[in-house]
Amino acid sequence: MSLTGKTLFITGGSRGIGLAIALRAARDGANVVIAAKTAEPHPKLEGTIHTAAAAIMEAGGNALPLLLDVRDADAVEQAVAQAAAHFGGIDICVNNASAINLAKSEDIEVKRFDLIQQINMRGTFLVSRACLPFLRKSANAHVLNLSPPLTMRADWFAQHLPYTLSKYGMSMVAFGMAEEFRGEGVAVNTLWPKTTIATAAVEFALGGEALMRRSRRPEIMADAAYAIFKRDARAYTGNFVLDEDVLREEGVTDFAHYRFDPDQDLEIDIFVDPALKAE
Repeated sequence: MSLTGKTLFITGGSRGIGLAIALRAARDGANVVIAAKTAEPHPKLEGTIHTAAAAIMEAGGNALPLLLDVRDADAVEQAVAQAAAHFGGIDICVNNASAINLAKSEDIEVKRFDLIQQINMRGTFLVSRACLPFLRKSANAHVLNLSPPLTMRADWFAQHLPYTLSKYGMSMVAFGMAEEFRGEGVAVNTLWPKTTIATAAVEFALGGEALMRRSRRPEIMADAAYAIFKRDARAYTGNFVLDEDVLREEGVTDFAHYRFDPDQDLEIDIFVDPALKAE
């Protein structure tokens, strides 16, 4: 199965993992909607909706850049409707937009707490719901949330409770929607990296250059997402998977080319059992 002619609605896809997923789909000739909040160049962060659209076109796809704040419910509805009208429908919804703040319960400002819940959990719910009328018309509809498996470990919640609530909230949306829409042929799954991924979030919010060097490139998440999109939506839904596991199921055994720095040991990502090893 190819993504040729399929339409993806990707939130926060102007850089990082979202852009990597977009470019992988574009190689098949897919239509990609980049719905993100960065329209003008940022002093530190590379990429805008317009540079992403240009890269998608260069990779062989069709692109529609849309300025969107996923916290704005009316804007979400309008963006999804515009995307569906432009490309004739929506086949895949990728909830990639996310805000990160690893402060502890007593340290985080209330406005920051609200922000990460609104973008991560609420935004995921709003975008998924808005896409559903169009996804129902697709022959193989997928919703993919970039959020972790629902492993209820108190120590993970204790480390950064506000952020954990927001990311687990995204997974809870998938958990419920997968069952709610199982009979309608709309697959809802989550995907999470086994290791840290070399993105702006890792560089500026987590561990700087040192952690970047112990990370994998975003392309591993893109390849895993691509594999999920090609699976039968009526048979593959309600799953919470790691990128490496998905690719192993596809027969991949060599992951060396995904390393940001081949000379560094890999760092297991948060919400993943630290006892696991990555190659």
